[in-house]
Amino acid sequence: MAGTSSPEAVKKLLENMQGDLRALSMECRKKFPPVKEAAESGIIKVKTIAARNTEILAALKENSSEVVQPFLMGCGTKEPKITQLCLAAIQRLMSHEVVSEVAAGNIINMLWQLMENNLEELKLLQTVLVLLTTNTVVHDEALSKAIVLCFRLHFTKDNITNNTAAATVRQVVTVVFERVVAEDEHYKDVIEQPIGIQGNSNRRSVSTLKPCAKDAYMLFQDLCQLVNADAPYWLVGMTEMTRTFGLELLESVLNDFPQVFLQHQEFSFLLKERVCPLVIKLFSPNIKFRQGSSTSSSPAPVEKPYFPICMRLLRVVSVLIKQFYSLLVTECEIFLSLLVKFLDADKPQWLRAVAVESIHRLCVQPQLLRSFCQSYDMKQHSTKVFRDIVNALGSFIQSLFLVPNTGNASTTVNQTGGSVPGGTASAQTNPGMLGMGGGVTVLPAFEYRGTWIPILSISAQGSAKATYLEMLDKVEPPTIPEGYAMSVAFHCLLDLVRGITNMIEEEFGQVETDSDIATPDAQSSPTQSSDLQDLHSASDQTDKETVSRAVWEEMVNACWCGLLAALSLLLDASTDEAATENILKAELTMAALCGKLGLVTSRDAFITAICKAYSIQGQNVQMISPSSESHQQVVAVGQPLALQPQGTVMLTSKNIQCMRTLLSLAHCHGAVLGTSWQLVLATLQHLVWILGLKPGVGGALKPGRAVEGPSTVLTTAVMTDLPVISNILSRLFESSQYLDDVSLHHLINALCSLSLEAMDMAYGNNKEPSLFAVAKLLETGLVNMHRIEILWRPLTGHLLEVCQHPNARMREWGAESLTSLIKAGLSFNHDPPLSQNQRLQLLLLNPLKELSNINHPDIRLKQLECVLQILQSQGDSLGPGWPLVLGVMGAIRNDQGESLIRTAFQCLQLVVTDFLPTMPCTCLQIVVEVAGSFGLHNQELNISLTSIGLLWNISDYFFQRGEIIEKELNKEEAVLQKQAEEKGVPLNRPFHPAPPFDCLWLCLYAKLGELCVDPRPAVRKSAGQTLFSTVGAHGTLLQHSTWHTVIWKVLFHLLDRVRESSTTADKEKIESGGGNILIHHSRDTAEKQWAETWVLTLAGVARIFNTRRYLLQSLGDFSQAWDVLLDHIQSAALSKNNEVSLAALKSFQEILQIVSPVRETEKPDTPPALNVPVPVLIGTMTATGLGRSFMRTDSIGERIGRYNATEPPVVTDEIEDLNLWWAAWNTWFRIGSESTKPPVSCDKMTFIPSQPFLTALIQIFPALYQHIKTGFSMDDLQKLGVILHGAVSVPISSDASPFILPSYTEAVLTSLQEAVLTALDVLQKAICVGSESMQIMYPAIFDQLLAFVEFSCKPPQYGQLETKHIANAKYNQAEWVALNYVPFAERSLEVVVDLYQKTACHKAVVNERVLQNIIKTLRMPLSLKYACPSESTWKLAVSSLLKVLSIGLPVARQHASSGKFDSMWPELASTFENFLFTKSSPPDNLSIQEFQRNESIDVEVVQLISTEILPYANFIPKEFVGQIMTMLNKGSIHSQSSSFTEAEIDIRMREEFSKMCFETLLQFSFSNKVTTPQEGYISRMALSVLLKRSQDVLYRYIEDERLSGKCPLPRQQVTEIIFVLKAVSTLIDSLKKTQPENVDANTWAQVIALYPTLVECITCSSSEVCSALKEALVPFKDFMHPPASKVQNGES
Repeated sequence: MAGTSSPEAVKKLLENMQGDLRALSMECRKKFPPVKEAAESGIIKVKTIAARNTEILAALKENSSEVVQPFLMGCGTKEPKITQLCLAAIQRLMSHEVVSEVAAGNIINMLWQLMENNLEELKLLQTVLVLLTTNTVVHDEALSKAIVLCFRLHFTKDNITNNTAAATVRQVVTVVFERVVAEDEHYKDVIEQPIGIQGNSNRRSVSTLKPCAKDAYMLFQDLCQLVNADAPYWLVGMTEMTRTFGLELLESVLNDFPQVFLQHQEFSFLLKERVCPLVIKLFSPNIKFRQGSSTSSSPAPVEKPYFPICMRLLRVVSVLIKQFYSLLVTECEIFLSLLVKFLDADKPQWLRAVAVESIHRLCVQPQLLRSFCQSYDMKQHSTKVFRDIVNALGSFIQSLFLVPNTGNASTTVNQTGGSVPGGTASAQTNPGMLGMGGGVTVLPAFEYRGTWIPILSISAQGSAKATYLEMLDKVEPPTIPEGYAMSVAFHCLLDLVRGITNMIEEEFGQVETDSDIATPDAQSSPTQSSDLQDLHSASDQTDKETVSRAVWEEMVNACWCGLLAALSLLLDASTDEAATENILKAELTMAALCGKLGLVTSRDAFITAICKAYSIQGQNVQMISPSSESHQQVVAVGQPLALQPQGTVMLTSKNIQCMRTLLSLAHCHGAVLGTSWQLVLATLQHLVWILGLKPGVGGALKPGRAVEGPSTVLTTAVMTDLPVISNILSRLFESSQYLDDVSLHHLINALCSLSLEAMDMAYGNNKEPSLFAVAKLLETGLVNMHRIEILWRPLTGHLLEVCQHPNARMREWGAESLTSLIKAGLSFNHDPPLSQNQRLQLLLLNPLKELSNINHPDIRLKQLECVLQILQSQGDSLGPGWPLVLGVMGAIRNDQGESLIRTAFQCLQLVVTDFLPTMPCTCLQIVVEVAGSFGLHNQELNISLTSIGLLWNISDYFFQRGEIIEKELNKEEAVLQKQAEEKGVPLNRPFHPAPPFDCLWLCLYAKLGELCVDPRPAVRKSAGQTLFSTVGAHGTLLQHSTWHTVIWKVLFHLLDRVRESSTTADKEKIESGGGNILIHHSRDTAEKQWAETWVLTLAGVARIFNTRRYLLQSLGDFSQAWDVLLDHIQSAALSKNNEVSLAALKSFQEILQIVSPVRETEKPDTPPALNVPVPVLIGTMTATGLGRSFMRTDSIGERIGRYNATEPPVVTDEIEDLNLWWAAWNTWFRIGSESTKPPVSCDKMTFIPSQPFLTALIQIFPALYQHIKTGFSMDDLQKLGVILHGAVSVPISSDASPFILPSYTEAVLTSLQEAVLTALDVLQKAICVGSESMQIMYPAIFDQLLAFVEFSCKPPQYGQLETKHIANAKYNQAEWVALNYVPFAERSLEVVVDLYQKTACHKAVVNERVLQNIIKTLRMPLSLKYACPSESTWKLAVSSLLKVLSIGLPVARQHASSGKFDSMWPELASTFENFLFTKSSPPDNLSIQEFQRNESIDVEVVQLISTEILPYANFIPKEFVGQIMTMLNKGSIHSQSSSFTEAEIDIRMREEFSKMCFETLLQFSFSNKVTTPQEGYISRMALSVLLKRSQDVLYRYIEDERLSGKCPLPRQQVTEIIFVLKAVSTLIDSLKKTQPENVDANTWAQVIALYPTLVECITCSSSEVCSALKEALVPFKDFMHPPASKVQNGES
């Protein structure tokens, strides 16, 4: 009012008033004098008021009746000009608020009159408005009159007046209600006394209302009456009224002044009692109306719905619901149900449109919806209003697609099927749409089953700007454009979703943040009075939360089905990117909300909807067919991810949109997805599959080449998007680190089950599998490393399953993921660090170990590469993880391929070279095991060999750090021991009683031992060398007692196994090794290769026995060990393999070269051997093949007795030692007897021991004999003899003979023969110095040697084996060649002669008839003579015989009486006989010199007879002498050999020999006195026989000569005659030399009788005969004596 009450304004007012009055008086001067007077008096009045009062305005107001009067009178003139002037003046007064109540009443009456006279209507309206708005003086009847006046003006004929009046009415109604508000404001501090209210049934009394409120009440009540077509109570004078206007007024009042109704019960009553029934009544035509129903079916014609009223009713309803919902709960339920009904398809199109607009108005008010839900849906027995609204919207949308839109031009979709090039979509021709190339539509629209509905942009999101609810000027229903209703409904849905979710999330956030929470949104809506009062009263915050949560859940539960159905349909139909985006966003928001509230079903449903929109359905992911129709741009084509993919799949841009929605859902709302992760991920997987994204490092998916071949096509549009999608995917899984543990588990579970599906799909085919799940498991694992423990087990458990998958690509990624996770886990900076959290470290490493159970080589390779990387990066800090890591290397099996083994081995090498010092000592044993296991792998020889090298390095490491390791192990052992005791179980570890450090060594030895029996020779060799080297080099570290284990468990165990393998090894020839490796023939069967191993092992063990003798001997069971070792040597020596057997003997030699233990004084301080009596029989061992148990030849007791017969036997070290040697002798004997025993049957496979073997065997004897000579008995000697004999009898195989046999010309002994002789020599020497009792062994030695001598003529037979003479042996065949035994026999003979020379007089030699045996033996070569294999033999035999006889004959004569030599003489006689008159003829090629030399030998023999035998005839048996004489006799006239040639005849006659024989014969015939007549007779007989023969020969010769005439006689006959002639001359010479008394007269007679015959021969033609004859005739000159008298002769 400041503007109107300032002094200037007042002054101006006064001037204007006066001016107005003047003007009035001027106008009325002529026509209306009363008026003029009134005006003038008015001027005076005004002036006086102004002069008298300081408060001019107040004074004016007081006197306003008089002041106004002139103007009222002026209006009464009905003169337009005057009236206008007056009205203006009156308005001026009003505007300065100087009109009193009375004046106002007068003015209104005046205005009424003007109105009735239809004057100045517009001015009237203006005046009324000014009057009512400037002040509140008009009340009651006056007010009602003024309002009626305006109403009446509204219904005039003039349009302008009407409209102005309508506006005025509206303003006036507003003013009335504004006054109420002001009045309430004015009185708000005054506390009203509560009035007793009567029942609600009768009309309220208005007496309690204040003036303004009462006016408003009356006005509103009458408005209701008027609309209902009833008479008004207050607005008296109304003549006419329209329902539409009434409804508009009602709506505006309700909309603008809700607080009036809410604060005043009277007004509330009006609402309930008047307004709602009115509305319901007015709605009835709309409700009953059915479009297209025939009138005949209902009796009464149905009133048609009237658009203006219907639309206004809906507006009223909207207001009622919005503003007074809390007052009109029941009524609203009815209204809402009606609204829903109006959407039915059978309602007119316009009705549905306005109804949907009304519903839209509700949908943008989430608080209101919340109230609906609380009031209806959550109450029992109540309509589920909220649910119905949403469902109705859904049905409405559906109906729009299904029903052709009636009531306006129905759209026909004219499809042209021609397929557009590129096959993306067909061109469309539509009334509302332009068809463009490539099927891109211009207008956004929905299209579903041929129904095409454009999307119109209607209102901004979140506001419900209606179109048809605002058409207040239209009377006829408007035509609704196509798509309008759909677009509104669509927006309804979107706003509904947006509103609900925003509201709930806000409240949810408040509940979470605020523990003491105010009523959610109480301030925003006054409607929430009743239900929320409860919330306030509940002090406990959880109660509030529970109530709120219940409301939220109910809201969601009520609306989700309908929403989902509608949105899915729209999504399906949408062809517009923006619309699709909005729908997807709505579905996403709902899914997230449901998730937040834990409503699993609905959450999953929304997510499924999004996924379905992506997946193969409808037009979304389309099976391409020629007639495909879609407005979507196809961006990718590929094969579906299915078990049997059929056809191809198109991805449209809409699918990609869905995808983005899913991604954002997963990214932003991952925490609430729970089990829906499965759906989301399955869908993402499909996208990734079609887009061909392949996993890269760390599981991120990168665009890869299209693997599936030509069927995958990506447009450039999507190609540029790929990196973005890939990026979002990665970010999605990175954000899993912000999920809580439960959600994370949901994600992991979903990925796992997705992966299981992918695995199922990939079974049984080699197609590319989907790796999405595996890659994402990896990614999730990597970003959640900080809490890896909670997801490690499910994660790795699943990946392990993937690793076992038959599809290689699948497996590969499983392993890639698993190993990446393990590596990342180990290198991650955990808190606390891994070193302090061993459990976690083992947890992380465990899957690595589990991988070992998988047999796929590619997986194992990954596993090992991982181990290698772990070693390289974390090797120093593995600590307790070592056993696992080592276990992985050790788990590699033989059959797993070379590359695997190589990689694993690389790891092991790294461990051995770099990490032995850093790992716990308890793991060293595992390292040994693993290294050993690599040795056993047969894939790659080098690895096996290198691993043996590693074992050597490990042993070196043990040796260098022995003390440290020992300390640590002992500490650990103590702990274990304690634990074991607590549990009451024995401590279980290999080699237990040994100390832990020794056990470590034993494990190493045991491993090497296993390698020593590997199938591959190179490995065995290397392992054997290493084992014996380590035992040799580091054995000193072992405890004394541990050696027991080494010997029995390691060495002997190894020997047993080697022996077994060797004896069972395959004899098949191995073809040359792969490629160009040649196998030497000495190694070309498994058996030969094993032989080498056996050799190495046996030698190694023997060496240890040798070098560690002191140590071993102090162990209790050394003698048993010795026996076992000997047993091994024996089996090796008797193995049918030359190499092994020979080596066995070498080992035998080695252990026999052991020095006997030194005396007590020098002995190292080891404890003495166990002092127990030795059992009499030490180990009765069965000699293989002998078939009898072979006992010691005599008991130890006896032997001991032999040393000190006086003292009782004492077991000393020496005796202990002796037992060992005797055990060795027994072994030697068994080897010897077995190996030299000839085979029973002979075939190609017969095994015959080699020469070196036999040589070595025999060479052992001397060394062995040194130790046992004291107890060596005759039996033992015999055994030895058997072996020696056997050994030399063994033939040689023809392929070896060139190396062993001396060529025939050299008389050399083989080394075996040397050895045999040496052995005998050793014995002989020992006997020589030995006691008397030993000398009885001489004859045995002679026997042995003589047996050898016989070999010269009769080589020994070896079983049934057929041996060939060396000259005939073909070297290329495996035949057996007899040795040239001659040199050996000859040497033996020399030995015999030497020995005999030394021992001829020994009693044993005499008693045992050694000489006879010698002669008997020599008889053989001598009788064979030229038939001997070697000429030298008989010559040597002769010389030996001569030597032996020269020594032996005297001995024989000496012992003649004893008869010990009796049997020798006949033997000797035969020997001479056989030699001198051999049956063998000399070889043809014998030279003359040779013959003469041989003859001289014969002569020597005769000389021996003449010197050594015949002189002692009286000591010699007579028969013998007789035999000798006969022999000489025979020799003297030896017949010629028949094979002489002419030239040699004179030599070959052995003249010298015959001569010698003759002379000896004669000498012994006549020289000595004949002791007995018999002797003389023998001589005479011999001579007479001789002469008789000569006579005969000569006669025959003469006869033949005569008969033959000119022909020469046969050469031999000539030779013979020559010999006879020579003999005759010799005889005559001898007779002359002899003493005459020894010659018998008869003899002379016979000699002389030859003469005539000789003479006869003179005629012969042969010059040789003649010369011989000449010599024979010459001696006869001595017989030329003059004849004496007979008497003389007779006397004599």
